[in-house]
Amino acid sequence: MTTPTTLDPAVDEAPVRLQHTVTVRSVAGRKTGTVDLDPEMFGIEPNVAVLHQVVTAQLAARRRGTQSTRTKAEVKGGAGKPWRQKGTGRARHGSNRNPQWRGGGVALGPKPRSYRQRTPKKMIRLALRSALSDRARDEKVVVVDRWKFTTPRTKEAMAALKALKVDGRVLVVAERDHQEVWKSFRNLPKVHLVSPGELNAYDVLVSDAVVFTLDTLPTGDTDDEATEPANSDTEAEGAEEVQAETTAEEENGQ
Repeated sequence: MTTPTTLDPAVDEAPVRLQHTVTVRSVAGRKTGTVDLDPEMFGIEPNVAVLHQVVTAQLAARRRGTQSTRTKAEVKGGAGKPWRQKGTGRARHGSNRNPQWRGGGVALGPKPRSYRQRTPKKMIRLALRSALSDRARDEKVVVVDRWKFTTPRTKEAMAALKALKVDGRVLVVAERDHQEVWKSFRNLPKVHLVSPGELNAYDVLVSDAVVFTLDTLPTGDTDDEATEPANSDTEAEGAEEVQAETTAEEENGQ
């Protein structure tokens, strides 16, 4: 009789996080120091399946969905039979608005619809972290200490990218209130600007380089805080207080 052997329970190993150190440069391209990228945002193993699903949903949401064809009930034409049922030698028809007629309605044609897909927030965050980790692994993450544009000048923006040795499609992450930065880069055809809150997996993946400043570098703490759900207990208490105040005002009015 064979005695079954008891296998040791598998021990879950902690996911490996890679630490990337990036050189911080000035607008002129000079080295001013180094910075360690957050391993939670730049050091994970990219999840290709989640990346594909999130990017597909993002591209689908861009579709306007305004395509429309007319059915047999919407096209112009006679409602009666084109000819009598029997005796003509031709095929029988009930209306010249049917799909087989020239100028007739379209059967099963596209109608206006929404292509938006519901994507969980955790998947969106994981896709962004995977995209950033892929760019960090390929050494495509560039960090600038700060932009020094006093006035909007596209020529200075081009010189800064050249000094940073950035080619191809570039994603620049800048704060919204830095209008001189936005106006300097917005005329460059291969440069795409986003704010830190608009950073997404698709824009990171289609870019050859991602340029951050020290202030716009994403971290795992800020990512969790930005998507932290509200406390339901606190909301319930607040609703009870509002309801009590409303009841007291109604009683005073009476």
